[in-house]
Amino acid sequence: MIVERTDNEVIIRLPEFMDFEAIQRTIDLMSLKETIARSAATQEDVDLLAKEINKKWWAKNRSRYIK
Repeated sequence: MIVERTDNEVIIRLPEFMDFEAIQRTIDLMSLKETIARSAATQEDVDLLAKEINKKWWAKNRSRYIK
C-alpha cells in the first residue's frame, strides 16, 4: 500500500489482490464521514428523521412480523 499526500488530496494505492468489496465499504464509510462533517444537522434533527423513517418502515412491514 502506498499513501501519498499532495496539496489538496490524499492518494492511496492498493495492490490488485485486495478484496474489492472491503475497499468499497471503506470508501463508502469515508464518504459518509465526509458528508456528516459538512452537515449542519443537529443530533435532534437526526433523531427526528430516524424516528420518522422507522415509523414509515414499521407501517409498511408490520404485517411481515405480526401475524
